[in-house]
Amino acid sequence: MKLALRVLATAAAVWFAAWLLPGVTVDAGSDRLADTVWLLILVSLIFGVVNAVVKPLFSVLTGCLILVTFGLFLFVVNALMLMLTSWLAGQFNLGFNVDGFWWALAGSVVISVVSGFINGVLGTDRSSA
Repeated sequence: MKLALRVLATAAAVWFAAWLLPGVTVDAGSDRLADTVWLLILVSLIFGVVNAVVKPLFSVLTGCLILVTFGLFLFVVNALMLMLTSWLAGQFNLGFNVDGFWWALAGSVVISVVSGFINGVLGTDRSSA
């Protein structure tokens, strides 16, 4: 149940980032709300898999850089994970696109803050056992 709520929280955060930032777009190809919701759920699943599999490997490889920058390089890592999610969504012909690194950086910050807030309200944050 917590996993489903976390996926929905991430989907809502991706929608909010797309609404707020013109460089992050979500286009389901139709005006039906159900199509957009399913697209957001699929994108949040891809984003979750990327963050679960690729991000730890990339963080280990760039660990020294993360330490030297006192963790600020993690913003770059998060932006790259969002760009990878956008690329993978394009490979599956999903209507999710990030227009470049700076939009990915802004989008990753918005998604992190919004999903963290929603997960905190729902009690599905990682710190709760």
